[in-house]
Amino acid sequence: MPRLRTKAAGALRQTALACLLLPFAAASLANDYPTEARVDYVLGCMASNGNDYLTMQKCSCSIDVIAEHLPYDIYEQVETVLGMQDQRGELGVLFRTERGMQDQVQALRQAQADANLRCF
Repeated sequence: MPRLRTKAAGALRQTALACLLLPFAAASLANDYPTEARVDYVLGCMASNGNDYLTMQKCSCSIDVIAEHLPYDIYEQVETVLGMQDQRGELGVLFRTERGMQDQVQALRQAQADANLRCF
């Protein structure tokens, strides 16, 4: 019987530890964007919204919110798709019409909408 209590107590401790560490795991996933990508986003955002300190804070908040919604590899793919949509001919059509790519673009648009609500 004492062995069962020890196992139950150990399982309870592991569960409690996992619950305590869960917010840190989410934060680390949100920080998987390279600094260069974050700076590039903030500079582009500032160019569109004004080059002052308050705008820099809002744009920094915005990329943080986007990072909460999308892992970096998906963000990078969407940025490529958006850049390629302006191409003429069959290549541009592929990037404008392929359903999977459009779903990813929509996910970024939703993340940006949430960022606008939370940061601007």
